[in-house]
Amino acid sequence: MKTLTIEIKDDKVLKLLRNLENMQVLRILENRPQKVNQKLSEKFARSISKKTAVKLQKHLNEIRNEWERDIY
Repeated sequence: MKTLTIEIKDDKVLKLLRNLENMQVLRILENRPQKVNQKLSEKFARSISKKTAVKLQKHLNEIRNEWERDIY
C-alpha cells in the first residue's frame, strides 16, 4: 500500500476518485495542514520595529534592576 498526495484541479476528478473509493479501490484521506515546528524567535522576527525593541529592552532592564535593590 502506498500513500500519495495529489492536487485536484477539477471537481470531475474528485468525483471520479470518490467513485473509486466507493468501489474500494482506494481510500481518500483528508489532508490537514501540518504544523511547522518553528522557533519563536523566527516566528516573531521583525514583528516590532527596532526602535520599539530597544525601548522594550531598556524597560525590561529597568524593572529587573528594581528587584535587585534593597527596599527597607
